Amino acid sequence: MAEEHGELQEPIILKDLHTKEIDLVNRDPKHINEDVVKVDFEDVIAEPVGTYSFDGVWKTSYTTFTVSKYWCYRLLSALLGIPLAVLWGFLFALISFCHIWAVVPCIKSYLIEIQCVSRIYSLCIHTFCDPLFEALAKICSNVRVAVRKET
Repeated sequence: MAEEHGELQEPIILKDLHTKEIDLVNRDPKHINEDVVKVDFEDVIAEPVGTYSFDGVWKTSYTTFTVSKYWCYRLLSALLGIPLAVLWGFLFALISFCHIWAVVPCIKSYLIEIQCVSRIYSLCIHTFCDPLFEALAKICSNVRVAVRKET
């Protein structure tokens, strides 16, 4: 019976969070660089009406700009992408570590300690200030203001 029960259970598959599938087509799914790096030829070089270069020069300039931008980016990312990924991974790990092990515990500790002080402060305000302001409110409650226009 134990063997039958074991066969009915599906095997538990543990998936590693660090090796998730990445989308090679849409590499900016959260649109982080939407406005920053969209620089095309027309955004940098433009000829106003009346001052046109030769059509061949314009087409060659466009092709040169586009291809050089494409290959420079690819070479820089091939040379510096992995070292910078390690650097950014280390930096964000450090920030996460500090936040988890220092910032949040300090804030929680402060909130626990300040709760006692806030109760004492609240007690003092209700004891001394509330009667004073209630008395001032009763004094000022009979004040009447009338606005008249004199001609």
